[in-house]
Amino acid sequence: MSTAVASPRENRAPGFWGSTNGRKAVMAVTGFILFLFVIGHLLGNLQVFDGPVRLNAYGRFLHNLGELLWIVRGILILCVVLHIWATFVLWRRNRDARPIGYQVKKSVASSYADRTMYWSGPIVLAFVIFHLLEFTSGTIHPESRFIPGDVYHNVVAGFSVWWVSAWYIFALILLGMHLRHGLWSMFQSLGLNHPRHTPVLKQAALWIAILITAGYISIPVSVLAGWVR
Repeated sequence: MSTAVASPRENRAPGFWGSTNGRKAVMAVTGFILFLFVIGHLLGNLQVFDGPVRLNAYGRFLHNLGELLWIVRGILILCVVLHIWATFVLWRRNRDARPIGYQVKKSVASSYADRTMYWSGPIVLAFVIFHLLEFTSGTIHPESRFIPGDVYHNVVAGFSVWWVSAWYIFALILLGMHLRHGLWSMFQSLGLNHPRHTPVLKQAALWIAILITAGYISIPVSVLAGWVR
């Protein structure tokens, strides 16, 4: 009777990129970098409430960064790709671990944000692409004329179209849900999920996500309401 002998490749432990902990670390690090970008982008966008002079000056500042701006964009694109890759691989691993679905799917310890974590990411990515085509390149600017360099005009004109604002608000709600779960997962990855701190950290992740979402949504709402014109 012959005995199968495992090859050295089969016996070799997975490296950093192939391990679950490695993929979680990639997701956490890239997610944190993207979270910092979300905060910075929000602070820049909120200058719309200071009027056209302030917001357009912010736009010129970004434009004058030149090659540095493209380096930052490259890093962000790389983070997005790695974040999606790590998320997909972990999702596929979890799916393969349970090849037979549950007859009754119960969500006892899972919130709606948890269950939508995987599909909200691609939707937010699609929104970001649309957002860049509309407000950065002017390729898509429905029902209004795109004026290069006039950031204030482009923002107000773009959000004056109701369905553009509706799509923006919908995507930002998904982003908030994604952030809530992502921040909590990041806390767990950092080993901060002690029973004593868990309720506080969950509340912190929730309120950070709510504040960021409300900040972004306040812009199209103010344009539609006529408070920013």
